[in-house]
Amino acid sequence: MTQTPKAIAYLVPEFPGQTHAFFWREIRALEEAGARVGLFSTRRPAPDACPHDFAPLAVVRTRYLFPPGLRVVARLALRPLRVLRAGAYVLGLSETPLRQRLKLLGLIGSASALGLACRRKGYCHVHIHSCANAAHLGALAHILDRLPYSLTLHGDLPVYGADHRAKMARARFVSVVTRPLAAQIAGLDPHIRAPVIWMGVDVERFCPPEGGRIRPPGAPLDVVTVARLNRTKGHVHLLEALARLKAAGIPFRYRIAGEGPERLAIEARIARLGLENEVHLLGTQSEAQVLALLQSADVLALTSFGAGEAAPVTVMEAMATGLPVIASVIGGTPDMIEDGVDGILVPQQDEAALAAALRRLAEDPALCQRIGAAARRTALTRFDHRTQARALLDELSRPI
Repeated sequence: MTQTPKAIAYLVPEFPGQTHAFFWREIRALEEAGARVGLFSTRRPAPDACPHDFAPLAVVRTRYLFPPGLRVVARLALRPLRVLRAGAYVLGLSETPLRQRLKLLGLIGSASALGLACRRKGYCHVHIHSCANAAHLGALAHILDRLPYSLTLHGDLPVYGADHRAKMARARFVSVVTRPLAAQIAGLDPHIRAPVIWMGVDVERFCPPEGGRIRPPGAPLDVVTVARLNRTKGHVHLLEALARLKAAGIPFRYRIAGEGPERLAIEARIARLGLENEVHLLGTQSEAQVLALLQSADVLALTSFGAGEAAPVTVMEAMATGLPVIASVIGGTPDMIEDGVDGILVPQQDEAALAAALRRLAEDPALCQRIGAAARRTALTRFDHRTQARALLDELSRPI
């Protein structure tokens, strides 16, 4: 029987950041399961990049690989054949433009720093939560130091660049966060092992509010969204749907947690639709603030469109709190939600369907309660972060 690795390097690019609460939960769950976890990242994020309470400790615990330092440069100078092999890997990336390949040569130093740190600290494997350039870092560390590595794919492959076969060829496995992503890996290369391991949520902390949710008939529907203010998150489509509710005389309140480049455009749309009294932009929120927001709401709406969305953690968090979710059909949301049972799915950018779903929940508080209770059951069964961390450890325990 293969033993679970006791010492694991865990790499997240620019850690910690605004969307990294899941990673911290997984790290703590891995440690609770008995693993010793060393944290690594590509480069240090901006000081205000992470509003969560765990940020100071995460920064202290993380080893940043860029810039690699003079000791690593000297180490590379003593290993010319391995450096040549690493350079051949980068220059042989046939799907990557030459100028970008030349830039990627700079990863060799960081890969050597990773390998050296793992040898010194006794980390026997590195798990990399990325299939972008950080995945090349894993391949290069394997070439330079025989360091075993694995990857997690968090969204559609085209979002993460090119040369995915090269990134994944030496990996022990590439975990994915939804079944549709597993199908993408199979289409790329059916020999790549691609287990589905959900991005979990702390279902003990993210729980329904005390006393449950009781919304009297006719009371305003309290809608929330937790997402960066990016165009592809579809905030404006939800605003248009809410404007239809207002025109129909259905009261509501809408709170948006998040910050981003589309703030001015969203503010302009709110003004144009005359929703200034109903819509509130909350800005960046900590994990504790997000929990309080979800527990105080009647419904979470996530109306993303396009590519890149996979298994939104905010959907799992909302479901864990017993909150009905209205989500667009994108990435893994059909994998997460059974339409009409533990959530409601709508076509992307379909404002009429959004308005109909919102009206349905606004006019039927009992339906909100039924869907919310089913969502909580789904979260307990499928999204517990400790269960998912053990699944990751099980994959690391499989014979090579």
